[in-house]
Amino acid sequence: MKVVLQRVQKAWVSVEEQEIGRIGKGFLLLVGISDRDDKNTADRMMDKICKLRIFEDENGKTNLSLADVKGEVLVISQFTLYADCHKGNRPSFIGAGAPGQANALYEYLVAGFRQRLPVVQHGSFGADMKVSLINDGPFTLVLDSEELFGTGR
Repeated sequence: MKVVLQRVQKAWVSVEEQEIGRIGKGFLLLVGISDRDDKNTADRMMDKICKLRIFEDENGKTNLSLADVKGEVLVISQFTLYADCHKGNRPSFIGAGAPGQANALYEYLVAGFRQRLPVVQHGSFGADMKVSLINDGPFTLVLDSEELFGTGR
């Protein structure tokens, strides 16, 4: 699983010019899922994301978590995070998870974040979405389950 995490002041997503999700201060999460990912991968990634201390405390140090700042989350599926650009100029997406399995795990992620946080919004899996944000910092992290947890999980 790959996640591009952006600390935001606010973010929103629309499909066909209809806004379907909006958050205030928190994280915009662009999530790519591979066939090697499972619920264990998702649980570990959610735990890591919720515990990241990347909000500033009263001394200006990045020392506070989402819970500490009552942060919100917007989760967007993004299979293109598994693009392979090694050959030629047209990316291959063979590393992305099959749509059925990836969607099920995406829904599992959304539900899991809702158990941990008071405000969780999400995009529409497989839809042509327009995502807007005001990045705070900017502060952007790339999280890869293979690098964080080893062996794809």
